Amino acid sequence: MKPLIAMEQTWRWFGPNDPVSLQDIKQTGATGIVSALHHVPHGAIWELNELLERKAIIEKMGLTWSVVESITVHESIKTRTGNYKDYIEKYKTSIRNVAKCGIPIITYNFMPVNDWTRTSLNYPMTDGSLALYFDWIDLAVFDIYILKRPRAETSYPEKTVLAAEQLFKTYSQEQLDAIASVVMFGIPGEARTTTTMMLEKLATYTHIDHAALQENLCHFLSEISPVAEECGVKLAIHPDDPPFPILGLPRIMSNLEDMEHILQKVQNPANGICFCTGSLGASEKNNLPAMVKALGNRIHFVHLRNTKRDQDGNFFEADHLGGDSDMYAVVKEILKIQQEYQVSLPFRPDHGHQMLDDLKKVTNPGYSAIGRLRGLAELRGLELGILRSLEEQL
Repeated sequence: MKPLIAMEQTWRWFGPNDPVSLQDIKQTGATGIVSALHHVPHGAIWELNELLERKAIIEKMGLTWSVVESITVHESIKTRTGNYKDYIEKYKTSIRNVAKCGIPIITYNFMPVNDWTRTSLNYPMTDGSLALYFDWIDLAVFDIYILKRPRAETSYPEKTVLAAEQLFKTYSQEQLDAIASVVMFGIPGEARTTTTMMLEKLATYTHIDHAALQENLCHFLSEISPVAEECGVKLAIHPDDPPFPILGLPRIMSNLEDMEHILQKVQNPANGICFCTGSLGASEKNNLPAMVKALGNRIHFVHLRNTKRDQDGNFFEADHLGGDSDMYAVVKEILKIQQEYQVSLPFRPDHGHQMLDDLKKVTNPGYSAIGRLRGLAELRGLELGILRSLEEQL
C-alpha cells in the first residue's frame, strides 16, 4: 500500500525586510516559502534577475520557493480600461519568468481597489493576545465620514448608519486616523494609498457591477491561462476578503457559485483556486467542506485559518482550530482530494494572533511568528490524525 500523501507545509515571507527571518521560518518545520516581489509597482513586469535573486536567498537557507503570492493585477485589467491590454501582456511575461525559476504556483486576487479589509489590527482576545477584526459600524464610519464616498450611507442598513453617526461623534481625530490607516493598510511592503487615491479608484467602478467584473476576470483568465499551462504553472485566485461587497464595490469571488462560474467559463486546467478558509468562513452562507469537495482538483493552494462571527456579521480571526469553520472536516476533504489525484497541495497557516514575545515586537499584521507557529503545529497534528484515520480505513 502506498503511503498517504500529506500537504506541503509552507510559510508566507514578505522578503528581506520581513521581521520574521528565513532562519525563524526554518525552525517552524515549514519547508516551502510563499513570497512575492512586493516592491515591484502594480502592473510592472517581474524581471527574471529579481526573481532569481529572491529564489537564491530562499534556497540558501535550505528552503524552497513553492508559491508566488501574489502578482498583483493592475486596476486597468479589472476595469478593462486604458492600457489594460499592455498590462495583460506584462502579466504574461511575469508568468513566464516565474516559470523559468521553477516556481509552480501563482496566487492572485481580483478584489477591486482594496485588498483584504479589516477595521482593527489589535483586537484583544481573552487570553491577552491580539487578533485582526472586522466591524461593520467602524467600516461605515470610515466610508461615510472619513472617505466621504458619495451616497455611502445607502450601502448600509439604517441601524448601522445610525450607530456609525453616534460612534463618529465619540471618536477623536487620532482614533479616526487609526481606522483609516487600518482599512487602507494593504499588503506589507507595497505603497500605501490615501483617501483621495481610493476615491479616484472607486470612481472608475461606477458602471461596473457584479456581472461586468466577472466578465473582466474571465477575459483576463482566457488570456493568461494558456500561457500558464504552456509554462507548467498553476494559477490560484484568492477569494474576496471579506466575502461580501464593501465600499460600494462588487465582489465576485465570495462563494462556490462565483468559483464554479470562472472554472466553467475558462476550463483551462491551469485555472484554479486558492482555497482560503479564513476569507470564505467569514460568511455564514459558505459550507467549506462541501465547497472543497465540489472544487476537487481545481484547488491549487490552501490557506488555513478560522474566524468567529457575531449576529451582525462582524468577525475576528480566531484560533486556527477554533471559530465557526469545521477545520477537521475541511482538512479531511483536502486530504481525500490529494489521495484521489496523487498530489501534495501546499498550505500555509494563514494569519495568527500576536502573542507572547511578539506582543513586544513590530510585526506585519496577522503575520507574527509565534501565532502562526501555533497554528502550524495545530494543523500539522490535525493532519496527522486524519491521515492515520484514513490509513485504518484502507
